[in-house]
Parts: sequence; structure tokens; C-alpha cells
Amino acid sequence: MSDVADLSVSQSLNLLREAIEAASGRVDETLLNPARTVLRRAGQRLALAGPVTVVALAGATGAGKSSLFNVLSRTALAETGVRRPITSEAMSMTFGSTDTDELLAWLEVPRRHSVPGRDLRDLVLIDLPDYDSTVQRHRDEVDRMIELVDVVLWVVDPQKYADAALHDRYLIPMASHAETMIFVLNQIDRIRPEQIDRIRADLAHLLAGEGITGVDIHAVSAATGQGVDQLRRALREVAARKRAVAARLLADVAAAARRLRTAVSPNLVAPLSEPAIADLDRAMEAAAGVDEVAQAVGASWRYRGQVATGWPPANWIRRLRPDPLKRLNLAPAGHQPVDGGSSPDSGAKEASDRPREAGRTSVRAWRSVPAARVDTALRGLDDDSIRRLPPSWRQAVQRAARSQETVLPARLDRTVGSADLGLDHRPGWWSGAKVVQLVCFWTLLVSLLWLGYDALAQVRGWPAPPLPNLGPLPWPAWLALGGLVVGLGLAFLARAAVVSQARAKQTRAVSTLRQAVAQVTREAVVAPVNDELVRHNQASQALRALFSR
Repeated sequence: MSDVADLSVSQSLNLLREAIEAASGRVDETLLNPARTVLRRAGQRLALAGPVTVVALAGATGAGKSSLFNVLSRTALAETGVRRPITSEAMSMTFGSTDTDELLAWLEVPRRHSVPGRDLRDLVLIDLPDYDSTVQRHRDEVDRMIELVDVVLWVVDPQKYADAALHDRYLIPMASHAETMIFVLNQIDRIRPEQIDRIRADLAHLLAGEGITGVDIHAVSAATGQGVDQLRRALREVAARKRAVAARLLADVAAAARRLRTAVSPNLVAPLSEPAIADLDRAMEAAAGVDEVAQAVGASWRYRGQVATGWPPANWIRRLRPDPLKRLNLAPAGHQPVDGGSSPDSGAKEASDRPREAGRTSVRAWRSVPAARVDTALRGLDDDSIRRLPPSWRQAVQRAARSQETVLPARLDRTVGSADLGLDHRPGWWSGAKVVQLVCFWTLLVSLLWLGYDALAQVRGWPAPPLPNLGPLPWPAWLALGGLVVGLGLAFLARAAVVSQARAKQTRAVSTLRQAVAQVTREAVVAPVNDELVRHNQASQALRALFSR
């Protein structure tokens, strides 16, 4: 019996359709195509269902199918004789007044007959060619019809009921369709009466070993009529119950779903775990050069702060070296030199009035080592959820993880290039420190020039105003000493403050860049992978709902 849950045909078909849609592109087509065929065929059969049940007589050469067909239909339409095989194409007999032309056209039955319904109604009997015919076309016709009819009535010789061709080719693969099978031991007039029950029991035991249980096994003789009335009564009950069509379609759905289950995990899987996502984040950060950029941010802040607040002669030397961020093409838009030229404040204001442009950065060149790390991380993406998936779904997850691999370099480039690194606005105290440094420097310079002129005047005898003294030294000497001490002291204190700020800027830059890169990781890798896991769960849930708990 089918192990499909207690669902209607339409519910079962809808669940199978959900499973197919979710698994498409993720499961081998050799599993999906038969399931799609079941959906298509079921839709066609339901449209043609009506009140009619289709029963096909199938059997080996010499089993007496045609004779049994004639006896059941009370006609002599099917040819019988010693020449074998006799039946070369399917022939039908419709019992009752129901129009079955459209149904038989769908079944592609070329020879059609009908009789008024007496004891049989709403039933179509089809006599098939022999399944062991030497003609390939005949065997193909049997295979095709067995997949379409509602009930298969297997006619077997009581002396050949263990025929391997029957069991291996048809019965074992169709074990889930037991509800749609009837077995007939024909020609029992050729065996002793005491053997009938033993053969029937032996056949039932053989079928049970193949997973076919609860089926009717009739013993008849088309030649003598023995058991024919009981078989006709069984067919009448099958037609009256109106369950054969649904039972066949449910069995087809169960078989297709059972094949799909081999490629879908029976258990739902969770989204990617945080440790797996963290591993991806680290790989992306390494590829994007987050640590390198953050270090450059700290170095740039120290460079700019020392140029702005340091001792002017030292600044002239510092400006011979470029801003560390400029080497990475990451200097803030509109950045002006801190010293020289136009006012730095006006330059900063002008920069703040313009939007930042995300330019390509030199560290974003997708260098071989970071690219290899990301490639390895994507290929080696692993998690408990992924390990629980069948191979085909794991491959689908890998494809999803790498789906944006070609655009990742540009995305990381834009992400780092457009990140707010907190360097566009400098502290106001820098300007104040710069003014004090300039005052100290010019005080030192003017005082030294004054002292130098006074000394030269004394040597050359030039006229010179007397130097005012303060204690042991003249005023210019005190001014020069004060300018030097205050300037160098301010530079030392400012440097300590700038270094502290640089550490904070570097820490902030690391956090900002990590968040930005993590967003790329989630959009470009995590989201597609989780979408695949959701699709797997949809297929798994649909298949689980199809089967009894």
C-alpha cells in the first residue's frame, strides 16, 4: 500500500509541485523529469476522469489474456489461438453508456468497442500485447499503457507465476502501486484442484517479499468459466468504488516523491551559523585590506596632526613624505595640504560641501593572496547545515556562494573607497596650535635676527639701538629661548594628543570597514546561500507532508 499521507489527489499534486519547483536546478533531472511527467499526466487524467475506471489486462505469452478478455466482455473480439503472440495492439471494451472516446484517445487505444452495461458499468477493459513479446514495439506499448491505466490486472500462468521478467521488470519497481493491482491465476483447469490454494499462497508469499501486500489473487479458468463470476464481481466493485483513479495517481505521486527524497534531506536545515559567517567576514576583510587601510588611517591622522601642530621646521621635512592615505588613493575628497597655499579651513569647508566620490583604491587591486583566500573560503564554505545536505544541494550551495564572485572585487573596492573613515574634519584646536607655533617660530626667528644684527653691528661699528636686558640676558635672547621652548613643548604635547586621537581613528576605521565589508559578505554570499537552504527546506517540507508520519 502507498505510504502517502491521508491527502486528496489535488493536495498531493500541489505538494509534489512545490517540491519540484524548490528542487529544480538543484536535483538531478533524472529525478525531476519523472516527477514532472507525473504532474502532467495526473492533470490530464483528472480532466478526463469522469466516472470511468480503466483496467488493463497484462500478461506473458500464453497466459490466456485474450481468452479472459473475451470471457469478461462476453464477446469473441480478442483473437485467441496457438499462434503467439496474438495481440499486436491494445484493444478496449467500454461497459456502459459513458462516452470514453476522449479518454481512449488520450490512452491512444486504436481498437475500441463498447457493450451495454449489464453487470459491469463505468469500466473500460483493455487487452494489452504480451510484455515478453519478441517484438519491441509490443513491449514498449505495454510499458506505456501500464503507466497510464488506473488498474493493472496481471494474468499469470499458475505454472509460471514466478517469472523473473514479470517480477523484476514490473512488480518490484511498482510495489508502491499494490492498491492498483489485481492478480489472476488463469488456466487453473490445467492443474490439480488441490494445488490451487498452495499456488495462491505461494504467489502471495512471493509478492509480500517484494513489498506487495493486500492484493486480490483470483484463480480462474477462461476455458471452463471457473472463478470468472468472482473476478467479474471484483471488477464491478472496483468500478463502483470510484477510487481506482485516485489510488493510481496517489501511487504515482508517492513513487515520484520517494525518488525525490533520495536527493533531499529529510530534516530541515538552519541558516548559516554565526561562526561560518564570521569566517567569511574575516576572509573578505583580508581581501579588502581592512587592517592595512585602518593602519593607514592612523598613520595619516598622525601625519596631518603633526604637520598642523608640530614645530614648523620639522613640518617642512615631514611634507617631503606623502600622506599615507594618498598612497592608497584614499585621501578625503577635497583634501588640501595643512600648511601652505590657501586657508586649510576654507579647503575643508569646500570639501564638506561636495559629496564623496568612491574612487578605486590601490589596495583594492584584488591581489593574488587575498583573492586566493576568498576563493579558498568560498570553495571551503562549510557549516553543519551544509554538511547535512545531499551532494546535489551542497553543490547548489557552492554555486550560490560563488554567484557574485566576478563582481566582488568591484564591490569591495567601492565599499572601502566610499567608507567614511572620519578624516574629513579636523579638530579646531589644531588651528589654534598652528597659530601658536607660528607665533613661537617667528618670535624665535626675529629674536635671532635681532641678536645677530646687534653682534654684527658691534663688530662693524654700525649704529645699533641698545639691547634691553632682563637679568643676565638681553630681551631678544629671552624671546628666542621662550619661542623655542614653547614651540617644542607644544609640539610634544600636541604629538601625544594626536597619537591618542590616531589610535581612536584607527579603531573606528577598523569597525567601520568591518561593518561595511560584512554587509557585502551578507549580500553577496550569505543571502544567496541562505536562499538555497530555504529552498531545500521548502522541498523537504513538501515531501515530508506527502508521507504519513
